[in-house]
Amino acid sequence: MPVLPGPAVVCVPARNEVERLPRLLAALGRQDGFSATRRLRVVVVANNCTDGTAAVVRDRPLATIDLRLIEATFSGADAHVGTARRRALDVGADWLEAEGAPDGVLLTTDADARLDPSWVAANLAALEQAEIVGGRLVIDDEGDADPVLAAFHARVERYWAGVRRLEDTLDPPPHDPAPRHGDHTGGSLALRASLYRAVGGLPAIPRGEDNALVAAVQRAGGRLRHCPAVSVRVSARTAGRAEGGMAVEMLRRARVVQGGEAYRLPTAAFWRDHVARRARLRRLWREGRAAEALTGLSHEDRAAILTDCPNDIAFVERTLARLAPNDPPAPECPLDRALADLDALAADLRQDAA
Repeated sequence: MPVLPGPAVVCVPARNEVERLPRLLAALGRQDGFSATRRLRVVVVANNCTDGTAAVVRDRPLATIDLRLIEATFSGADAHVGTARRRALDVGADWLEAEGAPDGVLLTTDADARLDPSWVAANLAALEQAEIVGGRLVIDDEGDADPVLAAFHARVERYWAGVRRLEDTLDPPPHDPAPRHGDHTGGSLALRASLYRAVGGLPAIPRGEDNALVAAVQRAGGRLRHCPAVSVRVSARTAGRAEGGMAVEMLRRARVVQGGEAYRLPTAAFWRDHVARRARLRRLWREGRAAEALTGLSHEDRAAILTDCPNDIAFVERTLARLAPNDPPAPECPLDRALADLDALAADLRQDAA
């Protein structure tokens, strides 16, 4: 018999998404393993909306979903996606705890995402071998693809694949084996509610709230999995809802292919040194020589790193969180040069290993 999914809540912040949110809700209503008798829980926080987003949620009952709609207006410094996503996740955790399932799973995505029917089930399966799961972001041109821009997207993805190739060679994560992607954003994240509570919840910051939650889990020793079976299609629109979100990057890429802006990324040498640094920290921890990496740090910093440090994941993340702010900015170069250098570096590493 098929294994039924455990308790799970999908938590979605939505601002002025009257056109795209119904599509997401319909996709959630078709998730594998859920039915009218085993319903998927969904929380939508409709925040600062002026277009009828809340009404479209109320008007779309779905037989396989238990839906809680939170209408909220955030003002001043709190008016951003970090506040809305935290509210959604907090409500989801409350819901699971009230039903006696504190280890149930919280998932979050964006209101404009396109989900396959396997999305929830694939996340739950991946969480059997990790503490937090990031889904791959696939750019969705929604039927209006520009071939030049699509080719540019592919080149950027090849760059990040090259960075992961360096990791696989110099510091391979046993809990996140290849093939894997490199995304862990609010478009697709999953973790257990008990862990969400233990790390203090999602930081309610204007941008980067998703990466901040992932970092908190890793500082606690949690394994991050970039499971290739988990993906979402994200909008290629250039007018987004979140400050500093995906739309900003899409607008930047559009300007690049139109010849109006250079596209620079950290050099291959930077990534080589960065990955080697992480590998050294991990080796020192495993060899019982962690103190060697902490020379020059204050007593308070050393205590913050070493107190209740459960594993090498936590040691590396805690140490770099205190060392990296003093690092110089990463050197950058044009994308084509970075790609060539990554390929050359990979060839050199293969030759050294032969």
